[in-house]
Amino acid sequence: MELGSVENPRSSTFAFNDEDHTLGNSLRYVLNHDPRVEFCGYSIPHPSDNRVNIRVQTTGDPAKDVLKDALQDLMVVCQQVRQTFGKAVVTFNATRGVKEMSTESDS
Repeated sequence: MELGSVENPRSSTFAFNDEDHTLGNSLRYVLNHDPRVEFCGYSIPHPSDNRVNIRVQTTGDPAKDVLKDALQDLMVVCQQVRQTFGKAVVTFNATRGVKEMSTESDS
């Protein structure tokens, strides 16, 4: 859900339900490394509220577009980490002769 102003599309707050610090801090990190972002921060309204609010202010581009780009970048980073970790597990298992460890779910 976007909580922004119609007059100024470069400044918005986005609410993500069923999320926590994991997404909030990761997305804040990616957004703050984007040169189009003037300000980015996140908050969790209450510890028992499973929601993250992310505030994005840009230098000119619509905040919604910058957020979409950051989510895509974060997804690429996560895929790279998962792939690198999977290769490391395979290498470890091959050198140790361990067969019961896996990165995929056994169910």
